[in-house]
Amino acid sequence: MERPPMGAFKTDGFISYDIAQWVQDLKYEDLSPEAVERVKLFWYDSVGCALGGSQTEDAQILLAHHREMHGETGGDCTCFVTGYKTNPVDAAFLNNHMVRAMDFNDIYWKADPSHPSDIICGPLAICEAKGLSGKDLILATIVAYEIEMRLVEIGQPGVREYGWHHATLTGFAAPFAAGKALGLTRDQLVHAAGICASRTGSLGAVTAGRLTMMKNTVDPWATRMGVESAMLAARGFSGPEHIFDGKEGLFHVFGHSVCQGKPCTFDSEGLTRDLPKSPGDHYRILDCGMKSFPIEALSHAPLSAMMKIVNEHKIDPDSVAEIRVEVIARAADILGDPHKYRPTSRETADHSLPYAMAVGLVDGKVTPLQFEDERVQDPKLIPVMDKVKVIANEEFEARFPEFQPSRVTLVLNDGTSHVQQVDVPKGDARDPMTQSEIKVKFDALGSGVIGQARCDAAGELIMALDAEANLGRFFETLRA
Repeated sequence: MERPPMGAFKTDGFISYDIAQWVQDLKYEDLSPEAVERVKLFWYDSVGCALGGSQTEDAQILLAHHREMHGETGGDCTCFVTGYKTNPVDAAFLNNHMVRAMDFNDIYWKADPSHPSDIICGPLAICEAKGLSGKDLILATIVAYEIEMRLVEIGQPGVREYGWHHATLTGFAAPFAAGKALGLTRDQLVHAAGICASRTGSLGAVTAGRLTMMKNTVDPWATRMGVESAMLAARGFSGPEHIFDGKEGLFHVFGHSVCQGKPCTFDSEGLTRDLPKSPGDHYRILDCGMKSFPIEALSHAPLSAMMKIVNEHKIDPDSVAEIRVEVIARAADILGDPHKYRPTSRETADHSLPYAMAVGLVDGKVTPLQFEDERVQDPKLIPVMDKVKVIANEEFEARFPEFQPSRVTLVLNDGTSHVQQVDVPKGDARDPMTQSEIKVKFDALGSGVIGQARCDAAGELIMALDAEANLGRFFETLRA
């Protein structure tokens, strides 16, 4: 197996400067109306996820930990729901963990998966601290989505294929988004990226086997470091400019890995090719999807397929003998390993295809309520999970990631079978959730936390975010 020679790395003209120049130059007036509208919708969706996520055990542990560490001395930045005040670094972390905690936020999956909204509470914290406007937040959000989504496109294959979590890549995107809000220069942005990415590599163990609270924490932690790195760079702290394409940078280090007999590489030009600079250009955020179920992204198509069968044919759960699920190989590997047949926690259950299919069949829906501990640990679901057979379909591989094909066959006790294939789950950019559908999701997650009146007010404010001179009202509406 041939590996790239040790000397095969750049020594000048580093790509970090090209990205940083784009970030520095981009202005609100350069954004397309469609991109601005999508930013608002993704904030609407993400804040709803945060309201629900604020009630999880791990979010409450993190808040209690930070309160013990720092007390109630206050700060410039606000945490959702409680109104707890702290510094920008900790606020970014705590708020983005709430967005991520239920694994219900956005999804973009190419060579690697990503959840760009795992980054956006970084610039949010800085915008609040600096008294910036809704337009400033929208602009920094565009930067977060554009860079994160390009990063997960360029791996050949993606870093997840050889054991690294995609938060590794978030460490390269988060400092640019935070740095945009902070108003860093090109050179400061380069340093911020170097500071952050040199210490945010994340092992794939957090999503393999029995899952823990770290599964939803590594990406927000990379965002936390992105904010701190941008703040350090603003003070003159330096980081390696060659963090992408120089000696022992991202491309060089992962070039030592081999997948299917070939060295792993990156399409480095894909990071900067046709970066949008005017309202007529295409912004990546238009390609990102949302989740209609609070489960891992590759579970959406098979669950949608099964629910179509159940609803169309009025299937009685007791009449089902087998649930045959054909998916791409990585979905079978991540979502169908032995641990996923016996989930004992929400973290494992929402990454378990057997659990999602079983509880969807029995309950007729998959909502956050299906991930309460009592439901996850219900022994009555075990025999239903054992009916789920997860099969890697090699023919589907050629169609991924453009599509997420899944075929479900329900075999009934009388020998009858029903088949349904879904290529594009609801919420995908090609079948996007509407504002009214996002409101239903937002209200379901938030009405029990902040009340329906505040949910209504928050939705209206977010969808007019570009009219806000500062973020005071934004945070006030999100307090319990």
